[in-house]
Amino acid sequence: MRSLFPVTDLTTTAAAPDPSGLLTDREWSLDELADAYAYPATGDPWLRANMVSTLDGAAQHDGRSQGISCAADMRIFGTLRGLADVVIAGAETVRLEGYRPARAREAFAGRRAAAGQGPAPAVAVVSGSLDLDFSLPLFTEPLVPTLVVTGAGAPADRIAAARKAGAEVVIAGEGARVDPARAVRELADRGLRRQLTEGGPRLLGQFVAAGVLDELCLTLSPMLTAGDAQRIAGGPGVTVPERFSLASLLEEDGFLFGRYRRADAR
Repeated sequence: MRSLFPVTDLTTTAAAPDPSGLLTDREWSLDELADAYAYPATGDPWLRANMVSTLDGAAQHDGRSQGISCAADMRIFGTLRGLADVVIAGAETVRLEGYRPARAREAFAGRRAAAGQGPAPAVAVVSGSLDLDFSLPLFTEPLVPTLVVTGAGAPADRIAAARKAGAEVVIAGEGARVDPARAVRELADRGLRRQLTEGGPRLLGQFVAAGVLDELCLTLSPMLTAGDAQRIAGGPGVTVPERFSLASLLEEDGFLFGRYRRADAR
């Protein structure tokens, strides 16, 4: 893996001296990746998304992202989880990707302890209907309790079932639907400030439309799939496109790993 733009100084080109060694082709350590993807030192919530897309804009192949990913993408995926307080995912993504509880990883233990974090991030599942299988390990075997984020109008029996399974229910909407901005605030109020969403596209689209996405970590896969697969963000469009700025760009085996921050991000 090599940095096409130095992580800390975008005014330096790849041809410039590189005392850090980050511009050379080699496998970065997890510590180096963690430093490169560290959350901003601010007390405010920070919502980061991690997605993968093919050259022709597909976010999935055969309904899953694994087929368009690679080993380096999975290392970054693990690093982003290792830094987060909470991983936010839509119910459909949880079902399709077979979500399991986040696990503690020794490589991030010291960093998490120093930041006052628990051994692993919580997983927060966003669902208005709570049409979820609460017998799955995500709910029955988490290292830290799984959260379900829903609206006040969600079926009472499903709320009761979630609580009975040991999940923490977070109300983030007055009706049956979840208010994305309120979801961010409610999670932050529980001490889950470093937020990571892994989609799916509909959930990411809701965060984008609500104007609460601070950062996008996007893997551009050197593949073409054609077909009618979803883009990384779906749903209604925004009135005016929102500008993001490139914070860093890494490359390995033709895969590009970009990190973009909202232009007016804190």
